[in-house]
Amino acid sequence: MKSPGPTGPVKPIGGGREGTGLTSNLASLLCYLVGPPLPCIPLTGIIFLIIERQDEDVRFHAWQSVIMSASYILLLISLKIIAAIMGYMAGVLYFLVDLFVWILIPVTFVLWVVCMVKAYQGERWRIPVIGDVAAKQLSK
Repeated sequence: MKSPGPTGPVKPIGGGREGTGLTSNLASLLCYLVGPPLPCIPLTGIIFLIIERQDEDVRFHAWQSVIMSASYILLLISLKIIAAIMGYMAGVLYFLVDLFVWILIPVTFVLWVVCMVKAYQGERWRIPVIGDVAAKQLSK
């Protein structure tokens, strides 16, 4: 806690914990702020993993954000490589594989928004597989 004020210990702004000074639900939402459909770097998730050491909900959402972003990046790169290889064999195959990329982008965007809404509501919503991996990271 902070040094005592005239009425007792001073609490962090927003009623949160000492790690971020934010409420748990706001910090959890911010873990997803810069993630998948944006520049594709799990920046805020990494920042919250470094800053927040106590709040397991925030750490869960930070891990899930980082893993989701990394998975998105790897999947996009893999699909583009496969599309290039298939395109070399037959031009039509490039467009078929590239179609999956154009499906992946809006699906990931919707998933990203759902994660942010659920995090703000204080819910520890798990993305299948990714959420399980994030939960395992908490126990380490």
